[in-house]
Amino acid sequence: AMTGKWQLLFSTNLSASGPKPNFRLRELLQTVESNGLQGQVTNVATWDLAQDGTTFDATGTFSVKCPYTINQGARMILELQDHVLEPSNGSVIPSDVPALVGMLHRNMPKELFDPNDHAMDTTYLDGDLRIVRMTGGKFEGVRDIFVRRGSFLIDPTPPSQ
Repeated sequence: AMTGKWQLLFSTNLSASGPKPNFRLRELLQTVESNGLQGQVTNVATWDLAQDGTTFDATGTFSVKCPYTINQGARMILELQDHVLEPSNGSVIPSDVPALVGMLHRNMPKELFDPNDHAMDTTYLDGDLRIVRMTGGKFEGVRDIFVRRGSFLIDPTPPSQ
């Protein structure tokens, strides 16, 4: 039931840095693949960057790949495997990649950017909704709410003018 693509709806660990006029995070998606008591969690942030400050000319995805094992019932122990920054086809390549990664870090919930040293307990799960509580270390007690992708229409970007 947990396997699939889940869109982040809410996190108690969102940054308060405020929006940047030249950067937007369009979607945070978590893909869960399972194989018995182990598997892979991939957190994917879809981003847009306006390098000139007005036109969003650079777009792409930032993926955080994490193998996991399950112990103590439903506790997923995550380990960071890789960060992958991938521009979209036809996108301008960002001129300052470290600054872009910094913006992603400030705008993503930290437990999705760096999943080391914590575990995820699924506290509620049905066909369309999943609530996760983080345990251990720096993210103790953080809650994330996900909806199954395609269950509801969630589009945070305004239509083009």
